[in-house]
Amino acid sequence: MTADAADLDYGSIGALLSALHARKVSASELLAHTIARIEALDGRINAIIVRDFDRAREAARAADAALGRGERLPLLGIPVTLKEPFNVAGLPTTWGFPHFRDFMPADDALVVSRLKAAGAIIIGKTNIPIGLRDFQSYNDIHGTTNNPWDLGRSPGGSSGGSGAALAAGFGPLSIGSDIGGSIRVPAHFCGVFGHKPSLGLVPLRGYSLPPALPVPGQGDLAVVGPMARSASDLALALDVIAGPDATRDGIGYRLALPAPRHDHLKGFSILVINTHPLMATGDAVRSAIGRLADRLGKSGARVARASTSLPDLADSARLYMKLLNAARSPRLTPAALAEAQGVAAALAPDDRSLQAERARGWGMIHRDWLATDAARLQLQQKWYQLFREFDAVIYPAAAVPAFPHDHSEPFDARQLDIDGKLHPYSDACFIWADPASTCGLPATAVPIERTTSGLPVGVQIIGPYLEDRTTIALAGLIEREFGGFVPPPALQSSK
Repeated sequence: MTADAADLDYGSIGALLSALHARKVSASELLAHTIARIEALDGRINAIIVRDFDRAREAARAADAALGRGERLPLLGIPVTLKEPFNVAGLPTTWGFPHFRDFMPADDALVVSRLKAAGAIIIGKTNIPIGLRDFQSYNDIHGTTNNPWDLGRSPGGSSGGSGAALAAGFGPLSIGSDIGGSIRVPAHFCGVFGHKPSLGLVPLRGYSLPPALPVPGQGDLAVVGPMARSASDLALALDVIAGPDATRDGIGYRLALPAPRHDHLKGFSILVINTHPLMATGDAVRSAIGRLADRLGKSGARVARASTSLPDLADSARLYMKLLNAARSPRLTPAALAEAQGVAAALAPDDRSLQAERARGWGMIHRDWLATDAARLQLQQKWYQLFREFDAVIYPAAAVPAFPHDHSEPFDARQLDIDGKLHPYSDACFIWADPASTCGLPATAVPIERTTSGLPVGVQIIGPYLEDRTTIALAGLIEREFGGFVPPPALQSSK
């Protein structure tokens, strides 16, 4: 092996493929290096909680044979991890629920099949919160995942294990999911890139509660997408996993995403938002976004800090809370659902707090959902009009950088410290997932700088529906001009 160890730790997919093609390293050597790094470092991070190293070694040997024959595939020989809920034949799928501990799917998720067809080597699964319902990643089966930047802090959730794995150098690509910021928040907390695709762009078959129940929110809010350490790797991975399911939409549809709106910063018109009418934005995030806006303006982009075209963010957030909890209510036990409906029934009619809208979502009946969905359609039209004026919106991924672990119960009693003032934990976290989740818009998370204490700060770039290439392209330009991923200082070597 002649490739530099640091390149193997943190190289992009493109750089690793170049090394494989030039025979500077073999797929088996790259895998052995990655496994050794996981075994040396993951004891204190706990990101890779289901390991499939033996089958990965077989796949690496097959990749070496294919490379030797001159075959070239988008991910041939590249080690890849997956968020735990993706079905992989022969590996457990639990969603963090102890009663699913022994469930073993017979088939791969469609996304997994596409990765394997592209030559990827699946090395394992990454940790999650139970039921994917937290911005921390811990459960009774696999324990707690720590942030590689600060082991006492959360890596985010629910794709927190994937964010931590990427920051720790455990492979260049991980596949996550997002219904409430679950790709974007871990990317922000761990200083990596993530892409929440347009709704419906990547099929969800095989991403399901055991034994094979439909995913709550499928076709409504939930998406699956790539996480990586560069924008170019997001684009490459999205090309692999996106496209209609041949057993359903693929019978009559083919994917043809438009090219990015612009290739240079000077062409972009960008709306920058760093505050919210219902929730504080921490100074570390707000000021970082302000500095990014200044840099973008000096680089020639047209930057606006406000627009009369921007939909009402308060109304949008309340709508999102209803939709989110209606989508997730099938995960409740009958007793818990009855309790939630009782809470909703007891609310004062004029209570428009986020917590009230969340409770109403739990208790929503179909007639109410239809009215809520009609309001969403009107909101989608407003965003369509805004994107006739702007190419993208830069928006916080979360109110604060990675926060200390807090596993206290009950969940709804938790509070989040934002610059010395306490806010409801759930509301303070979920609010930033809107509007991309509510309206099915693409959103790309990109790291932009670090706090004075050294924690990563990222933003999400929201774009028009199905213009995923535009948000990823802008993330790439920001990465190129102002810096992107930086390894956590304690993990920059393979020691």
